[in-house]
Amino acid sequence: MMNLSPEEKAIGKENFQGAVGVTRRDFLLGTIGAGVMSGAGLGAMYFGYESLKGDPLRVGFIGTGDEGSVLIGAHTPDYLRVVAIADIRPYNIHRAFHGDRSSPNALKVRPGLMAKYGWSSEEEARKEVKVYEDSYEDLLRDPDVEAVVIALPLHLHAEAAIKAMRAGKHVLTEKLMGHSIAECKEMSRVAQETGKYLATGHQRHYSILYDNAVDTIRRGLIGDIHHIRAQWHRGNMPGRDSWSQPLPNEKMLAEIETWKKKLDAAKDKKRFDAVQAKLQDIEARYMDHVVDAAKYGYEEKTLANGYERSPLEELIRWRLWNRTGGGLMAELGSHQLDAAGIFIGATREDGKKVLPLTVAGMGGRHIFPLDRDCDDHVYCMFEFPAPGYESDPNKKIVVTYSSINGNGFGGYGEVVFGTGGTLLLEREADVMLYKGSSTTTRVSVKAAKGDTEPTLDTTASGGGQAVETGRKAMEMGPPSRGYTEEMEHWAWCVRNPDPQNQPRCRPEIALGDAVIALTTNIAIDRAKNASEGTNSVVQFDENWFKIDSDATPEGVKPDTTQSRYDWS
Repeated sequence: MMNLSPEEKAIGKENFQGAVGVTRRDFLLGTIGAGVMSGAGLGAMYFGYESLKGDPLRVGFIGTGDEGSVLIGAHTPDYLRVVAIADIRPYNIHRAFHGDRSSPNALKVRPGLMAKYGWSSEEEARKEVKVYEDSYEDLLRDPDVEAVVIALPLHLHAEAAIKAMRAGKHVLTEKLMGHSIAECKEMSRVAQETGKYLATGHQRHYSILYDNAVDTIRRGLIGDIHHIRAQWHRGNMPGRDSWSQPLPNEKMLAEIETWKKKLDAAKDKKRFDAVQAKLQDIEARYMDHVVDAAKYGYEEKTLANGYERSPLEELIRWRLWNRTGGGLMAELGSHQLDAAGIFIGATREDGKKVLPLTVAGMGGRHIFPLDRDCDDHVYCMFEFPAPGYESDPNKKIVVTYSSINGNGFGGYGEVVFGTGGTLLLEREADVMLYKGSSTTTRVSVKAAKGDTEPTLDTTASGGGQAVETGRKAMEMGPPSRGYTEEMEHWAWCVRNPDPQNQPRCRPEIALGDAVIALTTNIAIDRAKNASEGTNSVVQFDENWFKIDSDATPEGVKPDTTQSRYDWS
């Protein structure tokens, strides 16, 4: 995010640790003393939802692909008990049980159900977990399933969530909430109609690091926010694109034979194990060649360059197509605009979500061939009202965002610029705090006599010992990205039904995130097609953010009576 030296980053981390230590130190040190660093128990201690008393929530996972398998790996069996999974891809079912063996890191975040529950074989696991390979509706009819986690391609979120709620199940759906604002409002209305909990997986609402950053803002340690810069840059290039997953074709069969030869040639156990894991992953991927994707609504299409895309390719590479996905803004930008909204909300006394005023965007397919619909570069700029905007319309907070492929320099994160300091958040793992515009000054927190508000003071950098809080205090274990806590809290809310017990990313919050991401796509398209003199800036309508309003940026009226939502 910033071209800082290691020394400058170390200063920023120390500053943040010292600043948040005034109010968070006892908690963080307490978690260390209790041996709770991340995962089960941390969220309950920090966010105050307590341990789950009684039986775990019996959950079915609908969709066990990339994100579904991450959630399987992050769930806590004391809160959620996986009793069923549904997926039409054999490869996804395989890794739901065995984990993702495409790389050591993939296996770490997607360890699979067998590792999670200690089952010795898939046969043993299937005695505990029912598998629905043809229709997730069959899973919804299972009386043993109380709630579902939905991690399907984006265009299926609304239909699956609404059917699930009407079938009597509580729902946690992956972000983005829906494929359109009309769909998001339909989902929200059915949640009200059925009384079921509907949560959406914007996990930054459950990040302790982000919550501490919010606390830093609320205490005035960076002054008045006037600008936020966010980015998510990736090194994806044609031929090595994480969204263009390998297809089960003749090329993959040839690859399997190549890896078999490498296995035969392996000289030592370490090499043998690594090659075997790779071979097993490719063989599992090839199992998808039997899927009749057209049967499930996926479509064949001839692209602009004459390339013939099969229904199976649309299924496997669904993020590349506008019909099935939402592009960079839905998959990546929605997380960071959600974070920006959280930071801006911290400037309000009531902490409510602040709605954006305008958005302007640009984007295009700059480095990839015509083998996709979605842009590989997007750039956008938002105006939000700052405190005092009602009396002075010049008081605004401007948020800029870029998501590109082809160069991953800077990775992903956010920089929050205030009149008194700068807050830098990197990769959901580190937070740094700087005085003003400097990267070489240390922050100390003081309170004047009789004054409970902290003030900023600049002293020589490098002096003193860092307080053992913040990120440093979490180094005994990796910082949680919030997946575990969002699922735990959702399960706790279901087990403790009360109007006061609501998921942190409930429908009205998730709807707002969807409005921002999907309206940005509209602004980008408008800029591409704008004629000379046409204004491509989109002004947000407050009614787009209201569940009970029929207004949407797409101009489509929400309709919960559609036949695709029928359930009996």
